[in-house]
Amino acid sequence: MSIEPIYILGGHQTDFTRNWSREDKAIYDLFEHAIQSGLESTGLDAQEVDVGHVANFEGSLYTGQSHLGGFFGHVDPAMRYLPASRHEAACASGSMAILAAMADLESQRYELACVVGIELMRPKLDDKLDRLQGASFVGKEWTDANYVWPRAFSDMIDAYGQRFGIDKRHLSAISEKNFSNAKSNPNSQSRHWEFNPIAFQATDKLPRHDKENPVIEGNIRRLDCGQITDGAATIFLATESRAKQYASEHGKNLEDIPRIKGWGHINAPMAFNHKLQLGAQTPYLLPHVNTLFTQTLGRANLSSIHDIGGMEVHDCFNITEYMILDHAGLVEPGKIWKLIERNYFDKNGTLPVNASGGLIGLGHPVGATGVRMALDCFKQTSGQAGETQIKNANNMMTFNLGGSTTTCASLIIGT
Repeated sequence: MSIEPIYILGGHQTDFTRNWSREDKAIYDLFEHAIQSGLESTGLDAQEVDVGHVANFEGSLYTGQSHLGGFFGHVDPAMRYLPASRHEAACASGSMAILAAMADLESQRYELACVVGIELMRPKLDDKLDRLQGASFVGKEWTDANYVWPRAFSDMIDAYGQRFGIDKRHLSAISEKNFSNAKSNPNSQSRHWEFNPIAFQATDKLPRHDKENPVIEGNIRRLDCGQITDGAATIFLATESRAKQYASEHGKNLEDIPRIKGWGHINAPMAFNHKLQLGAQTPYLLPHVNTLFTQTLGRANLSSIHDIGGMEVHDCFNITEYMILDHAGLVEPGKIWKLIERNYFDKNGTLPVNASGGLIGLGHPVGATGVRMALDCFKQTSGQAGETQIKNANNMMTFNLGGSTTTCASLIIGT
């Protein structure tokens, strides 16, 4: 049985500045808005959707609500009996939902899938529980940390420093780039934020530096971090035959509809130190990250990362983006700083990265991020990215990860 390629028909991203709890709205309201807006933007009718997939990390801990697939039946009467499921892989939950939807369509069980990634992370909570720590090896690592993930990625900075050396100016440049890109994104959480230039100086000695950019944990300061955000993103995936039908009905050419050209998915052991041990005798700090690049490019029949026109990568912290790019095969391991100094990854650079603003500038509603990345790549490759549009966006690549690179997933999207 030949496998038809999977096409992206479009979708919707919510405005990440919105605090839904302050509006006295619940997670269902966010879900309904994302689905209805996605249907409207693509011109699809609810009755055309064959299957639903929901990505969500911590709905039960943040809102008390699990079993989110059951919400489809309330969005529209046509979805009352829609088969649906929920997927969780920490910050990579969105990519897992997309891969599951792709498998559904490739098996020819269904022709049109709705994938929604969703997280409501700013509800009114009275306790100080770190609800994100469940993506680590609970009770085994970072047990003394006030905030688990800033500590985890502080340790990644230390690991890079010990192995290759690292200059924090290059990390600050990533944050400054992504906040700058977010200014052009009408859905970004930080688009109206203003910064004192002192905040991006990688030094502890400037007057007022601690006030402008205080330490969170270890090496991690406030502007090194992705933003806690309420938000959702929806995309609609279709088989080739269904995409042809959609194109005909909507006056489009199939060749102009982006498709998923390649994909990758790899898991590593949960514990970060175990991952470092596996990489100790290899050229890379985290060799499985490089393996994912090779895997994804190979499935897309692309020879190298140089065939990619732009990327949306997981910058939960600036060191995360640094690490991902360092494993992409662009330079020898530990030398990605050379390209950062050349503005290689700027919006008008050779390989624009996170033109959307990324998690640092745009925001990071955990379960939505992988879906949002795919939607942004759809917009770029179909010329619908507005002020965030980059040149030569024929092939875009996502890199979405969960935990300390425990779950890694990637897509190559293009026309």
